[in-house]
Amino acid sequence: MVSRGLTLLIPKRESPITQAFLLGAFTLIVCLLVAGCWWLTHGQIIQREKEDTQGMLSQVFPASGYDNALADAEQTLIMGDQSVHFYRASLQGRPSGIILTSVTQGYGGPIQLLTGIAADGSITGVRVISHKETPGLGDAIELSRSPWILSFNGKSLGNLTEQQWHVKKDGGQFDAFTGATITPRAVVKGVHENLLQYRQYRAQFLGKQEPAQ
Repeated sequence: MVSRGLTLLIPKRESPITQAFLLGAFTLIVCLLVAGCWWLTHGQIIQREKEDTQGMLSQVFPASGYDNALADAEQTLIMGDQSVHFYRASLQGRPSGIILTSVTQGYGGPIQLLTGIAADGSITGVRVISHKETPGLGDAIELSRSPWILSFNGKSLGNLTEQQWHVKKDGGQFDAFTGATITPRAVVKGVHENLLQYRQYRAQFLGKQEPAQ
């Protein structure tokens, strides 16, 4: 009688209680495995992303111009209702320039730019980091397709007039692409706007205090 009573208290394997217990145990094991994989790989993923960012930033700002870890120097500047993301370069503890992220509107959609600007306002480099321009035409803004993007190096608001900050078809300094004028026009406009923005907010970009009025 005692044995039969114990048997009645133990739920059968096919019972809902047993199935729920097994499902819960299986779910817990899966969650622990996922958490363990995340814990083991999270640091490596972050480090790899940081290395990729550093490599990208170093393409638009010369190594001789900074000694800080650019990937760790991301900043956000609030301008009214707009927030601007950039990386501040420094050399021997003093700001030496910035790398500005921005978006300009191309023929196929948004074009994301990375623009390096030295403290004196001259461009150290420009790269297109994403776009949807027409392959074989507008994609000449990529360095892997054409050296055109290098034509911005050394340019500034001081050595080019307002009119020169256009493609040659519009009376400016920069070459256009045959059959794809809209794309280079958009990039030139975007880079020029970045320089204008830097000139206006130079002290804030470099982390300097404005002189008292």
